[in-house]
Amino acid sequence: MAAPSPGPHEVLAPSPEAGCRAVTSSRRGLLWRLRDKQSRLGLFEISPGHELHGMTCMMQAGLWAATQVSMDHPPTGPPSQDDFLEVLTQVHEGFEVGTLAGPAFAWLRRSLGLAEDDYQAALGPGGPYLQFLSTSKSKASFFLSHDQRFFLKTQGRREVQTLLAHLPRYVQHLQRHPHSLLARLLGVHSLRVDRGKKTYFIVMQSVFYPAGRISERYDIKGCEVSRWVDPAPEGSPIVLVLKDLNFQGKTIKLGPQRNWFLRQMELDTTFLRELNVLDYSLLMAFQCLHEDERGLGSSLIFRTARSVQGAQSPEESGVQNRRLLPDAPNALHILDGPEQRYFLGVVDLATVYGLRKRLEHLWKTLRYPGRTFSTVSPARYARRLCQWVEEHTE
Repeated sequence: MAAPSPGPHEVLAPSPEAGCRAVTSSRRGLLWRLRDKQSRLGLFEISPGHELHGMTCMMQAGLWAATQVSMDHPPTGPPSQDDFLEVLTQVHEGFEVGTLAGPAFAWLRRSLGLAEDDYQAALGPGGPYLQFLSTSKSKASFFLSHDQRFFLKTQGRREVQTLLAHLPRYVQHLQRHPHSLLARLLGVHSLRVDRGKKTYFIVMQSVFYPAGRISERYDIKGCEVSRWVDPAPEGSPIVLVLKDLNFQGKTIKLGPQRNWFLRQMELDTTFLRELNVLDYSLLMAFQCLHEDERGLGSSLIFRTARSVQGAQSPEESGVQNRRLLPDAPNALHILDGPEQRYFLGVVDLATVYGLRKRLEHLWKTLRYPGRTFSTVSPARYARRLCQWVEEHTE
């Protein structure tokens, strides 16, 4: 099989031997929608009978085949301009899946030390996806891989165009700052069924992994309008992501890690400001450390992703703002304080401050006089979120 050439092209997709059948939504989906709405806030296995089962089966088959291409033709060096522009369409029975900038994302996954066979196994048909029913106002659908390592989200065409336009600079930022808190974007794809309209979706590392002992989750934007979520009843198994106003009176106790965190937030938000981006969130979760896990700062391991060409001198490490990473899965998004482990990451990087958002800013200024809201200039947005972090950490 020849290596794919740059630009748009279409191939017949290979099929995983053990996969779930790509079927349309079952009539039983109606029963799912009629279940108790209260129980829909959280994680649900997308098994046969779920209204999204057909769609996710197609996504799984498509991602399996797309990853097989990068396994057959692994990147030999940093992505070229052609790699960022490549569009590969793989035709399956009844649907097709597009992979955008596939070689660039394959290189990025390798730079993170992520093995392609692990990525393929987690996102392919080996186990059902989990649906995450978010408190977000977004119309997007949210999924997790069966092991909860990877997060998938449907996106609009305009958002995808923005992500791809910014991708070269995003990759460059991660090279300059290997311990950045920006969510690690791992793939951008499209799904089209029976020549219908395309549905775009992205894949990224989950910030909240491993999730087994996480007690609280927050989505922080540094403002107050529409930033409250009614908490779940005490003892409820419902998974809720709370917001800014829910965090009032609380503090992130990082101890010696605080200075690094403030500096990295400054570097990451400055980068997003330069891209003219706003409306991103700081995701945050808490996990209590056991007695035998506390005070292990001296035993942390300085981990470096295998292909990150990083400086080893203290001066260069300081410029990159590297830190000691815990010897744990998902270490790039984990900071350990004296008593708690914090999962931290910046997500939703595709909203540009264009004419539509400027008009929205004017309307909200009139609608919410004297109150803070999310739609402000990128410079003000970045400054305000950094200020929130400074005020809520110690």
